Amino acid sequence: MKFVDEVEIEVKAGKGGNGIASFRREKYIEFGGPDGGDGGDGGNVFLKGTKGLNTLADFRTKNKFDAQNGDNGMSKNKTGKNGNDLDILVPLGTIVRNADSGVKISELIKDEQRLLVAKGGKHGFGNLRFKSSTNRAPRKFTKGNFGEELNLKLELRLLADAGFLGKPNVGKSSLMRAMTKAKPKVANYPFTTLNPSLGVVDIGYGESFVIADIPGLIEGAAEGIGLGIQFLKHLSRSNILLHVIDIENFAINENINDLTSINAELEKFDDKLANKRQYLIFNKIDLLGDEEFENKKKIILKLYKEKDVFFTSAVGNMGIEDLKKKLFYEIKNYNNE
Repeated sequence: MKFVDEVEIEVKAGKGGNGIASFRREKYIEFGGPDGGDGGDGGNVFLKGTKGLNTLADFRTKNKFDAQNGDNGMSKNKTGKNGNDLDILVPLGTIVRNADSGVKISELIKDEQRLLVAKGGKHGFGNLRFKSSTNRAPRKFTKGNFGEELNLKLELRLLADAGFLGKPNVGKSSLMRAMTKAKPKVANYPFTTLNPSLGVVDIGYGESFVIADIPGLIEGAAEGIGLGIQFLKHLSRSNILLHVIDIENFAINENINDLTSINAELEKFDDKLANKRQYLIFNKIDLLGDEEFENKKKIILKLYKEKDVFFTSAVGNMGIEDLKKKLFYEIKNYNNE
């Protein structure tokens, strides 16, 4: 399914049912009293956070939603049936805004969480309501109110504990496959990953955490070059960024390299994102000979001695388990704060 992370929808709550004017009709009673019942309330419209959904694509084909109207009242003082509420299912991490004003209404981050976005109209009164000592045969009744109508903008920001970051073709998707049960497309050319994806890292004993993979970034991304910049917002909820670097092509002795250039793009895009905790993951170590790897490793550890540095390869799961364990314990600490 195509990944879509922004849509606009129209929601309309149900109209309240009308009350009616009615009089009892009984044998031998020529003029019976009022017995017009009230209408039913209109149905409400809710957005409902739903685990397992990860795109807003379905709203591209259906973007208008109406809750059910309340039924009109009936004779014999029978109340009309209330309109059914409408639940619109959205992915966890959905931000809800008023599309006309841009004001944020709320966000849905928990499974089964419901957000009332349009309240149904109140019912009208039947003529029995207006009977009094001075008016024993009222003909007055009231109509139900219209339900609320609203244009909403939905913005999806994926919920992940950690997120991959890096240039195209550095092996992010291969690491994703090695660490999780997710199956992102993997190939030896840039921009293999065209859409964000989520994967669950199973630690065992019922423990797990979620990581996100987004398209690779290139220089000039903050100005709109490439694919990844439009998806960077999906890393905003992650506590840790997993910065993946191709160790074979990493220029150790240059002031500008894959690491510095990507971090420069992050700073242009969002200071808060740039200041998030980063793990430096030097990937594809299987492509280096033993001596070359040890030399590069020694220099990298010296250069980035104050950072969390890992050396990995999806081939043979080299360094993967250590990375998973370190991530799990740190994410657990974040969640307990």
